[in-house]
Amino acid sequence: MDFLKKVQSYREEEENLKWEGTFGEYLDMLRERPYLAQSSHSRVYNMIKHAGIEEQNGKVHYKFFDDQIFGLEEAMEKLVEEYFHPAAKRLDVKKRILLLMGPVSGGKSTLVTLLKRGLERFSHTDEGAVYAIKGCPMHEDPLHLIPQHLREDFADEFGVRIEGNLSPLNLMRLEQEFGGRIEDMPVERIFFSEDKRTGIGTFSPSDPKSQDIADLTGSIDFSTIAEYGSESDPRAYRFDGELNKANRGIMEFQEMLKCDEKFLWHLLSLTQEGNFKAGRFALISADEMIIAHTNESEYRSFISNKKNEALHSRMIVMPVPYNLKVTQEERIYDKMINQSDIRDVHIAPHTLKVAAMFTIMTRLKDSNKNNIDLLKKMRLYDGETVEGFSDVDVEELRNEHHDEGMSGIDPRYVINRISSTIIKKEMTSINALDVLRSLKEGLSSHASISKDDRERYLNFISVARKEYDEIAKKEVQKAFVYSYEESAKTLMDNYLDNVEAYCNKSKLRDPLTGEELNPDEKLMRSIEEQIGISENAKKAFREEILIRISAYARKGKKFDYSSHERLREAIQKKLFADLKDVVKITTSTKTPDEQQLKKVNEVVATLVEEYGYNSSSANELLRYVGSLLNR
Repeated sequence: MDFLKKVQSYREEEENLKWEGTFGEYLDMLRERPYLAQSSHSRVYNMIKHAGIEEQNGKVHYKFFDDQIFGLEEAMEKLVEEYFHPAAKRLDVKKRILLLMGPVSGGKSTLVTLLKRGLERFSHTDEGAVYAIKGCPMHEDPLHLIPQHLREDFADEFGVRIEGNLSPLNLMRLEQEFGGRIEDMPVERIFFSEDKRTGIGTFSPSDPKSQDIADLTGSIDFSTIAEYGSESDPRAYRFDGELNKANRGIMEFQEMLKCDEKFLWHLLSLTQEGNFKAGRFALISADEMIIAHTNESEYRSFISNKKNEALHSRMIVMPVPYNLKVTQEERIYDKMINQSDIRDVHIAPHTLKVAAMFTIMTRLKDSNKNNIDLLKKMRLYDGETVEGFSDVDVEELRNEHHDEGMSGIDPRYVINRISSTIIKKEMTSINALDVLRSLKEGLSSHASISKDDRERYLNFISVARKEYDEIAKKEVQKAFVYSYEESAKTLMDNYLDNVEAYCNKSKLRDPLTGEELNPDEKLMRSIEEQIGISENAKKAFREEILIRISAYARKGKKFDYSSHERLREAIQKKLFADLKDVVKITTSTKTPDEQQLKKVNEVVATLVEEYGYNSSSANELLRYVGSLLNR
C-alpha cells in the first residue's frame, strides 16, 4: 500500500503542475519569467547546468553525467563547451546535427538516453517548463502566433527573440476558430515524454525499399479527404512523423549514416533554416536538437562520398572514446552487474579492478617515450603517482595519439565473460582468476579480434595476472598485519624514536639499563628499504617524517599508524617479511596445528569483516597466496 500511495502522490503532483490558459495569460506569465521561451538547445544546456557544475583541477565537471557516464569527463566537457553552450547562445553551432562517433559499447546510446530522460524530468521543473498551443500535434511554440511585423517590438519589450512561423494547421485554426485573435488562442503546459511522443522522437532506419518518408514528416490521412475536400487541407494531414513529434525537444537519429539519401535531405533544411517540407504545405517550422551516433568506419565511409558533402558540412562530430581509467571502468562493470540478475553473486574484491586493468591496456596506444610502458601509462591515467612523472607528462601522453580509446575491448565483452563463468559453473562466488581465465578463453571466439591483437591481448592478461599476484599478496599481508596490529604499532614507535634521535643528533636511553645508545641504523634501514628508500634518500625521508610529526603536534593531533601512507606501507611490509614463513606454513600446510588453525581463522575473519570477502573467497585467496609464496 505504501507503494500505491507513492503512485497516487506522483499523480497528484502531475495534476498540480498542469496549466491551461489563453495566449494573453501566457504572455503575462512570460513577462515575469522570460526563460520560459527558451529554445530546444537552450533547454538542454540549462538542464545540464541545473544539475550542477564543479571545477576540479582546472577542469569543468558537469554533475549531470555522474553515475551514468564514467571516465569521459574530458569528452563531456568538450561536448558541453563546444556544442550545447554555444548552441544555447544561438550561435551557428545550433544549425548543426550533433554526431557522436565512437566504438561499440562506448557510451553513445547511454549518453543520448541520459539526455532524453533528463529532458523528461526537466520539463516537470519550473526552470524547464514547456508551454505549447493546445491541441497542436506538434506542440508548437505559442510565440509563433506573433505576426512577423511585430516581432521586433516584442523582442524590445520582452527581451525574447522569436524564430519560426505558425504551422498550417494552427494558422487555419487561428483564422477559423478565433477570428485571428491571437490573444484568445488556448495554451497549455506540456511534459516531454518519449513514450507519449511529446518533444522526444527516435528514428531508426529500416529497409530502404519499404521505409516511407512519412516516418519523418507525417502523411496525408486519406480517410478525411472526403470530409475536408482537399489533400492540401491541414486537417487532412497527420503531423505524426518523428520530426513533428520531436519538436521543442530532441530527435535521436539512430544509424543516420546508414539511411537512404532522401531521408537525409530533410535534415539539410531543418538544421540550417529550422524548417522542413511536408506534403502540399508551406515549410513547417521545427525547433529540435538532432543527435545521431555512428562508429568510426561508417563515418569514414560517409565522408569519402562526395555526394554527402552538404550534409557533412552541417554536422558537428564529437568523438566519444572508451574510458581509459581503471577505477571508472570498475564503475561501468559495477553498474552493468547491478542492472543484471547476477548482482547476487559474490564478486571478490579486486576482481573487477583486475578485469579493468586488462581492458584498459587493450585500449591504450604505446607511447613514443622510452621510459614508459602501458602499465605505467595506465596508472598515470588513473591518477596514481608514478615516480619520475608529473601532471605535465600525463597531458603530453594524452596528446600523443588523438584516436586513443577508439579501439580495444568493450565493457560488454567483459560482462559477458563474467556472466558466462557464473552460469556455466553455477558459481555463487567468483574471483579475479576466474574472470581472467574466462577472458582468455573468450578471445579465441571473438570474431572481430585479429590474430596480432589476440597475441597482444593474451600478453595483457598475463600482465594483469602478475598485477593480481601483487595485490593478493598485499591483501593477505594487510590481513596478517591487522592480526598483529599491536606489533605493527610497537615497531612504528620504535622506528620513530630512532628517527627522532637521528635527526636531532641525540642518543636513545635503554629503558631497562638506562644506558645511552646510538640510533639503530640497521632497524631504520630494514624498514625504509621495504619501500625503496635509497641510502642517499634516507635523511630526507626521516626529516619528512619528523616534520609531519611536528605538524600534527601543532594542530593538537596524534601522529599514529595511519598518519603517513608510505611509512605505514613500509611497516606493513617489514612486519610481513618477518611473518612470511608463518604465512607460508599457515596457508599451505594440509594439516595445520591448533595454533596455525587459529591464525588462519583470524585472518579469514579479518578479510571478511574488514576487506569485503566472504568466507569462500577469503579461503581461496589464502590458498592462492600460500602457493605464490612457496614457488
